[in-house]
Amino acid sequence: MEDSEILHDFPPFLKVYKNGHIQRLSGTGIVPPSDDPQTGVRSKDIVISPETGLDARLFLPKTTTTTPKFPLLVYYHGGAFCTQSAFSPDFQAYHTALAAEANVLILSVNYRLAPENPPPICYYDAWEAHQWISSHASGIPSNEEAWLSDHADFSKVYFGGDSAGANIAHNVAVKVGAEGLQGVKIKGIALVHPFFHNEEPREFLAYLFPSGDVCSDPRLNPRLEPNLSKLGCEKVLVCVAEKDKYKERGHDYCEFLKKSGWRGDVKVFETEGEGHVFHLFKQTSEKAIELLKLVASFLNED
Repeated sequence: MEDSEILHDFPPFLKVYKNGHIQRLSGTGIVPPSDDPQTGVRSKDIVISPETGLDARLFLPKTTTTTPKFPLLVYYHGGAFCTQSAFSPDFQAYHTALAAEANVLILSVNYRLAPENPPPICYYDAWEAHQWISSHASGIPSNEEAWLSDHADFSKVYFGGDSAGANIAHNVAVKVGAEGLQGVKIKGIALVHPFFHNEEPREFLAYLFPSGDVCSDPRLNPRLEPNLSKLGCEKVLVCVAEKDKYKERGHDYCEFLKKSGWRGDVKVFETEGEGHVFHLFKQTSEKAIELLKLVASFLNED
């Protein structure tokens, strides 16, 4: 039957049927926000833009009456631009643990997914989230969120993400460097197992990015980014994994950045014997905890 005929099959992410139905093969589970009794980290869901439906989940470390304001980590989840969410069980657990370990406020942005919302929509959502943050920093908040106004130190803002989310974090930092962001100081970006493309054609990416040639898109290939030398932060942490097929692209990204003329500090850390985003699926393992502590340390460096 036409309704059950598969038009595109992209395991382990998507099946697209001829009738237009899209079946996600992974990353569809969600959990509600909660207060974690072990760490004291609280979480809640918020709407950033009622117009577009852009929402997010906030993670607030344990506070007291004398607690100073926290650094703010703006995080973009991975999932090949088309799966997962800020509300998934994996990210709920990871962000709770990271907020507690690093003592940072985390805003996990639930950007709209391809293919229903093809790129550059995810990049537009990312920028809208940062403009919303900037409105709080400037004292004229749009759709004010009290946790952000009361607890975020806007002079210590970080971007972060894993896989496709790391790609988005990088591109927001490029845009900040080119255009600025009022009232906000971007200290650094933490890219965990970042997804970057090269000149090799790939059918899946071409399907997700229908508006242009993925091989020549600077958002996917930082070698082609004309504003790389203006990256809008002071430092970059790139984490790669030995058995990750994208590992070399992470190393290449560091080299592109160093050669671009950018004057910040870039560090790379490689986890031996592990694959892509292993830290999300084996969060209690020794190497996942080591990686989490490394990111937490990066977020607390002066």
